Amino acid sequence: MTTTPRQVVVTGLGAITPLGGDVASTWEGLLASRSGVRRITEAWIEELPVHIAAPLAVEPPLGRVEARTLDRSQQMALVAAREAWADAGSPDVDQERLAACVASGIGGVQTLLSQHDVLREKGPRRVSPHVVPMLMPNGPASTVGLAFGAKAGVHAPVSACASGSEAIALGLDIIRAGRADVVIAGGTEAAIAALPIAGFAQMQALSRRNDTPQTASRPFDKARDGFVLGEGAAILVLESAEHAAARGARVHGVLAGAGISSDAYHIAAPDPEGAGAARAVRAALRSASLAATDVVHINAHATSTPAGDLAEAVALRSALGGHIDSVAITATKSMTGHLLGAAGAVEAIATLLALRERTVPATRNLDALDDEIALDVVSVDNRTIGAGAGLSNSFGFGGHDVCLAFTV
Repeated sequence: MTTTPRQVVVTGLGAITPLGGDVASTWEGLLASRSGVRRITEAWIEELPVHIAAPLAVEPPLGRVEARTLDRSQQMALVAAREAWADAGSPDVDQERLAACVASGIGGVQTLLSQHDVLREKGPRRVSPHVVPMLMPNGPASTVGLAFGAKAGVHAPVSACASGSEAIALGLDIIRAGRADVVIAGGTEAAIAALPIAGFAQMQALSRRNDTPQTASRPFDKARDGFVLGEGAAILVLESAEHAAARGARVHGVLAGAGISSDAYHIAAPDPEGAGAARAVRAALRSASLAATDVVHINAHATSTPAGDLAEAVALRSALGGHIDSVAITATKSMTGHLLGAAGAVEAIATLLALRERTVPATRNLDALDDEIALDVVSVDNRTIGAGAGLSNSFGFGGHDVCLAFTV
């Protein structure tokens, strides 16, 4: 006997990004096609080949005492979670029915690097006693879990640039399985530092448009030359529909389904046929009981790398067939940069807001669509859309593929 999965709704949204210190300012920035990319002027970047990134628009609003024992990635996760929790109406939930799923692709890399400098320059007795909780990849999830007393499980998926989306997908599974009624889910990343930038640059993954930072991130454009590293966090409060209805919660939309697959192709390069990505999209539609023709909008992963953007376009046409020509697609990394483990969570919020507001933000810097990318990518002006479902794609190094499906 088959049973209908528990419906999972989104009741809270929170974010801190290169476009703003909260969801409202981030969404306003997307609609205004504002770029969060700028030239980094700190001395440490001078010897690197890439001098641009997308740092936070505002610093995390935490006091020095509170921030002292938290890595930057943990600080951002906590700020976004607090906004999302307040937006959800601070749910009165049994702590044993509350879980947290907060992902990071790299974790506390800034703590690791800075404390290694302390060790080398000042000796082991000067290393912070908080260094391990600050650098561990599950640090952000633990920080959020502790802040809200989550006792139904604290989880920290690590799947590179798909991490934030995978955390949200795990939250969906947890509620559907009956393990929790409410899940705080999302992603965070704070990796704007010399070593990550040097490493990505050596892979030829980053744009080198140092003289024109705001035009550097150009998904799907003929002249794209790599992504721009960003930082930030985004959190969604997921809730079973029954629990939300019982407390009279405002609902932003429905997390209707999620699909997860893997390429098994290469540690860093995407499968050029987009087979794994296409499987994730199809799985998300099945999970959501949606047809391809229900989809009206897609927030593409579209990092602005030559190979990645093309592979995603191939995958979308494979998964949605001819209907893809009727789908309004955007690439919000053109404005935020690539937030790695936080990207999927930020874009999940953007997808949900686009459906709710019936408005798709235009892709910035798309001057000439790549001839091989046969997609209807919204550019120049925002576009009004009708009712329907939206998809948010996230693909990560290691061949991780995640697609989230939303309805309102």
